[in-house]
Amino acid sequence: MNFNLALLLLITMVWGTTFPLLKSAATTLSGLEISAIRFAVAAVCMAPFIWKVPRRTWIDGALLGALALVSYVAQAYGLQFISSNRSAFLTSLAVLIVPVLGLLWGGRLSAIMIGAALMACAGIGLMSWEGGAHLLGDSATLLCALAYALYVIVLSQRSGGHDSRQLTATQIAFMAVFSAGWIGLAGLGNDSLTTLGTRLAPHWVSLLYLGVIATAGMLLLQAIAQRKVSADKAAVVYAMEPVFAALFGWLWLNEVLSARAAVGGAMVVVAVILSEIKPRTPHRA
Repeated sequence: MNFNLALLLLITMVWGTTFPLLKSAATTLSGLEISAIRFAVAAVCMAPFIWKVPRRTWIDGALLGALALVSYVAQAYGLQFISSNRSAFLTSLAVLIVPVLGLLWGGRLSAIMIGAALMACAGIGLMSWEGGAHLLGDSATLLCALAYALYVIVLSQRSGGHDSRQLTATQIAFMAVFSAGWIGLAGLGNDSLTTLGTRLAPHWVSLLYLGVIATAGMLLLQAIAQRKVSADKAAVVYAMEPVFAALFGWLWLNEVLSARAAVGGAMVVVAVILSEIKPRTPHRA
């Protein structure tokens, strides 16, 4: 395994650690509050790269930041109702959604892709059968997967013309501003803002980790690593995220998957990997 693939595997492992941390923080904080705090911390870390940023980078950073914000907030909200490993498996469907949305840009769906999508749906059905299904939690997490799929598509289309550090910094800056404004509006008419400090106190170490390492650090490393790794190879590595999430959920939260749910989760991971297999193109005689 070369250095860049190993780096992507490290990033995916770190992402896997965030699910149980988000699940724990969601006991006293809303998904929006968790996201706002982690983005504020990440924005401070990326502040040195925010100066003299071209106008075009600000525009693309705003779009990417908005998509990423919806993805993160929806994921954190969903974790208030479902287990961290279930959230990870549902989030992994973004890898399947990307080529489906690619049809809007002239892409085509192969038989392998259709089969992978059906397998993923069957796997989710088995996971839901364990009794862990929750309409709001599952719907929010699927919205997270959709928003992240759009993020991956837009990033692929527009990242080439930007400095990766500046594009990452502008994304995070907008995510911090958007979420701060959002949390301010959500807090009107109630005492959520006045009690925020008390409610975040038990989780400040986790929130620092989410902001510094999992957000600022990993988004920057992702931009660096994917310069020399094709999107299909990167997606296969990212398919390991739910595996890491289930592992850390088991280690930290004592979450257990039933045999049926484990089979369903395995089917989702296999479907994600199958979706990246390119059909052979017949050679002309």
